[in-house]
Amino acid sequence: MDIRSHAPRIACLALAACAGLLSACSAPAKREVLSTNQIYPAIGPYSQMVSHGSTIYFSGVLPLNAQGTAVVGGTIEEQTRAVLDFIGAKLRSQGLGYEDVLATTVYMKDLNEFAAMNKVYGEYFRSQAPARATVEVARLPRDVKIEIAAVVGRR
Repeated sequence: MDIRSHAPRIACLALAACAGLLSACSAPAKREVLSTNQIYPAIGPYSQMVSHGSTIYFSGVLPLNAQGTAVVGGTIEEQTRAVLDFIGAKLRSQGLGYEDVLATTVYMKDLNEFAAMNKVYGEYFRSQAPARATVEVARLPRDVKIEIAAVVGRR
């Protein structure tokens, strides 16, 4: 059997396959800047949250008051709770919860306070905790003890 005799059929099948693949492709994901007035406004040239497709990237959250003018809490426990409460406000503003957090990056001024931070963190992420990186840094804005950034997935 000569393959050349099947060339038209092969070409039609290839064209149909390509058309099927192209029609299955959706429009490119759209980048969208998101915010909520439930936490302090962005202080500087950044966005509180940016979504792309079904993923939302949360900028680092500091333990500041609602106006963004003063640090909330003096201990690592108080500051961690303030940060995670603000992350919760961001999540709720998008119809999501802590279970939708895929990953966090925790920036700490002093890793000697890790156990105390981790205890509070565990109160918010009780089961199936997100992936996490924790690093000690020399200094954070406003000389706070902690900042947490997150990556969140929409259901």
